[in-house]
Amino acid sequence: MPSGTSPKRNRDTLSSRFEEIAWRETPMGAISLRRRRDPGLQVDVYEVKLDDEYLMSSLFTVAEIELARLGLAELSGDELDVVVGGLGLGYTAQAALADPRVRSLTVVEALEDVIGWHRDGLLPYTAGLAADPRCRLRHGDFFALAAGDAGFDDTAPGRRFDAILVDIDHTPRHLLHPSHGTFYQPAGLRRLAQHLRPAGVFALWSDDPPEAEFMDALTQVFPTARAEVVAFPNPLHGGESTNTVYVAKA
Repeated sequence: MPSGTSPKRNRDTLSSRFEEIAWRETPMGAISLRRRRDPGLQVDVYEVKLDDEYLMSSLFTVAEIELARLGLAELSGDELDVVVGGLGLGYTAQAALADPRVRSLTVVEALEDVIGWHRDGLLPYTAGLAADPRCRLRHGDFFALAAGDAGFDDTAPGRRFDAILVDIDHTPRHLLHPSHGTFYQPAGLRRLAQHLRPAGVFALWSDDPPEAEFMDALTQVFPTARAEVVAFPNPLHGGESTNTVYVAKA
């Protein structure tokens, strides 16, 4: 062993660079929250994995924030009531709450562990989200609630909202679970639209470029719909990456 080096020091160095903060088996697979130190950027990166699949990284949040900004920009008036489907690291919800017009935010998350991370303060970049009095974190299946008549607020069945912002599946075709597929068809989107107020907005994040098939489904249901390509720097390879935000208005 080199002089001045000890097993403890090596362990301490490793723990400062990587930490598995939370891990648990769920019906969808093993969900984990990890923190790693990026030596090039000199920042702590928080990542969510489901089994071996990466769901979200704090390195790539531009499009998640734009999902809220682009969706809410379509709305006029004050005292907006908003639903976010998928909590994740909390960037879309945090961006929605940054709009002073938002009076209530209901975030629907299928994995109770993810809600617990926020309530326990494990995510410093979105700290305070769970404590915001306008925000309610609801454990539930967003897709089942979207398809049902009662909707997203179990305290007020049938309640309608000004905006529904969704970031759950990778794309309308690359799904976390096959059961989500019907949501992206015209019939599923019509069920979703019933939970919007007149002139309400549905916005969706996707990891892929705009898809003609999904745009066709949107235009069958909503009077107006568009796909916004969101570009952002990719620090992993030094180039640029893109996501898509679909915005449809009732």
